[in-house]
Amino acid sequence: MRFAILGSGGVGGFFGAKLVRAGHDVTFLARGAHLRAMQEHGLTIRGAEGDFTVAVKADDDVQRFGPVDVVVLAVKNYDVASVLPAVKTLLSARGAPAPGETPPFVLTLQNGVDIPSEVAAAVGEAAVLGGTTYISTAISEPGVITQTGTNHRIVLGEVFGDTSRISDRAQSLRDALAGAGVTVEAVADARGALWDKLSFLACISAFSTASRLPVGALRDNPAFREVFRQAAAEVLSVAAAEGITTTRTPDALVQYMDGLPAHMRPSMLGDLENGKPLEVEYLQGAVVRRGRARGVPTPVMSTLYVLLLPHAQGERKA
Repeated sequence: MRFAILGSGGVGGFFGAKLVRAGHDVTFLARGAHLRAMQEHGLTIRGAEGDFTVAVKADDDVQRFGPVDVVVLAVKNYDVASVLPAVKTLLSARGAPAPGETPPFVLTLQNGVDIPSEVAAAVGEAAVLGGTTYISTAISEPGVITQTGTNHRIVLGEVFGDTSRISDRAQSLRDALAGAGVTVEAVADARGALWDKLSFLACISAFSTASRLPVGALRDNPAFREVFRQAAAEVLSVAAAEGITTTRTPDALVQYMDGLPAHMRPSMLGDLENGKPLEVEYLQGAVVRRGRARGVPTPVMSTLYVLLLPHAQGERKA
């Protein structure tokens, strides 16, 4: 398959490199020193499963990408709007599909539940496949992605139209990723997977960032555990009010938290400490707004949202 990776940081760089190594045609959108390093030295992945380097095609202009089958959208939530023109360009580059041919589509991998609709507003619902990912990676130096741990899981599927069965395109993409060594699951309706992840991430990222503490320093306090359970219940109640079937429960989310390393720090906490923008509007804000629209009270999540909102734009440090 022919892939365009928009966002060549930890997530896009990691999965894109895996696809390149498996023989797929992949072009990365990148900029600055990271782009130059990729063009001159390739893209290196470092982690517990072993290091590898692949020669890659990378550019800062999608007009030079050529036709693709799949656009992988791997930028942060707040950067999606800036790359939507590039998504449009790539989806139209191949021209009208031949009879029986699958039109190009975009896979969204952002945290939260808002982005599929945001992208669909620009390119149409039929062009959007939803996904979520579980991985801890970052650019450790230009041209180098370092993974913490060994988890690299993607769950993907339709979010619009027929969500009663796994679509052919979701299955084809699942097969391509699995063949590249990625742990991946195709589902009929990806909305449940998006809310499943949000039900934990919106809570733990908010508590950890608001307190400036890692998970281990919080979870042993019985009072915290009860309030965390209440926050998780609020998120799941909003999902239910929207007609979304989830697989998580508040107690299961507490158990999941107990299984995390004590030093685990959500990326939002790191972003706060480094003066970067926070995805607060797409995590805590999304829960609060959707709850208000559906008449679902969210007192804990609303409090956390208000505490984090002043830091949403970040303060870029020199």
